[in-house]
Amino acid sequence: MKITKRAFIKASAAAVATLPLSQSVFAANNTASLAADKAATLSDITTSSRPITVNERKARIKKAQSLMAKSNVAAMILEPGAAMEYFTGIQWWRSERLTAVVIPREGDIAVLCPFFEEPSIRESLKVGDDVRVWQEHESPFALVQQILNDRNVTKGRLAFEHSVRYFVLDGVMSLMHQMQHTSADPITQGCRMFKSDHEIALMHKANEITLRAYQYVHANLALGMSQQDVNQLMSSAQAQLGGSGIWTMALFNEASAYPHGSKQAQTINNGSVVLMDCGCAVHGYQSDISRTFVFGEPSKKQQKIWQTVRKGQQIAFEKAQIGVPAGAVDDAVRAYYQSQGLGPEYQLPGLSHRTGHGIGMEGHEPVNFVHKEQTLLQAGMCFSDEPGIYIPGEFGVRLEDCIYMTDKGPRWFTTPPDSLESPIGALAVL
Repeated sequence: MKITKRAFIKASAAAVATLPLSQSVFAANNTASLAADKAATLSDITTSSRPITVNERKARIKKAQSLMAKSNVAAMILEPGAAMEYFTGIQWWRSERLTAVVIPREGDIAVLCPFFEEPSIRESLKVGDDVRVWQEHESPFALVQQILNDRNVTKGRLAFEHSVRYFVLDGVMSLMHQMQHTSADPITQGCRMFKSDHEIALMHKANEITLRAYQYVHANLALGMSQQDVNQLMSSAQAQLGGSGIWTMALFNEASAYPHGSKQAQTINNGSVVLMDCGCAVHGYQSDISRTFVFGEPSKKQQKIWQTVRKGQQIAFEKAQIGVPAGAVDDAVRAYYQSQGLGPEYQLPGLSHRTGHGIGMEGHEPVNFVHKEQTLLQAGMCFSDEPGIYIPGEFGVRLEDCIYMTDKGPRWFTTPPDSLESPIGALAVL
């Protein structure tokens, strides 16, 4: 980041630089506090965004049932989490007390939960009215059996979503002697992997929030700020803009060489690399954007690595075409990095993680841009594009923007920046 473009920040940083360390830290904290107060003037930009409708959830269930018929699955069981919310709207958590959704191949879905949780479950339930309860001394697995029996499901294949816990699978299968358990992932992923226009619009809004927050935070970075200061600033900005489920990560200096950071305390100095990875949600749909700044004048090496990462990101985008195996995107980036003397493969200095991951209701979803992934890219899939470069003991650079696949190829949610002098990028048009 060239501070000359922000005269106020330049003046503040120059003043702080002349203070002893204790005063410098105080000034940085005061700057962060003032910036956080200013963030309160940011306004909610999500008021026109509409949540997923009941009819959309019904269509999702219908598609799941169609996939179940094609794969000869009699019924599917979900625990609280993204898949349950996707089909039913239920927002709940997991405990030793089972709450579950049963989706049969034919007929209505059913929900089971502890008796005392029913009113809370119904608050977010959007589809179906068959809610069955169990008391503390009763077996929830017997209730699952009853639900299945009422739908004439007594034999065949019973599918469990991949995150369902073992004690649930074991408890249900101990009563369903004529059934065989199988994975529900081909069904849940067969629905969730392909986003509708509405889902993409919600993700686009979430990305707009995160990008605007980056613009605000970048303009308010100051000498002496801690990682906590910057995280708080970014969190506050996203919240004021209307984001929920907010998460932030700010890595400075040598810590930026570790993709998910270290425990070492770091502060912003002149020439510091500031790597941030942040996101939020709008009506349950996620953003995920990474930006790398340099506070003050970047060195030639910082400039070179930043531009190499930017080109790697573009290579990934251009390789991500309909019908291409997802793993080929990762391979293309690594081939370029190796030509620049980095790597090879996951070796450092270089790219130590996959090039990208699926994204939607969860920050990380199948499928990934990773070596050997053979899944072919199709319209409706959404991914992060984040081929960072990490130099242990020095710094790291990661640029991350998300893409969605159309019949004509990839499209950006946010267009990446082109230089360290203008390091934010822009919101892409849907």
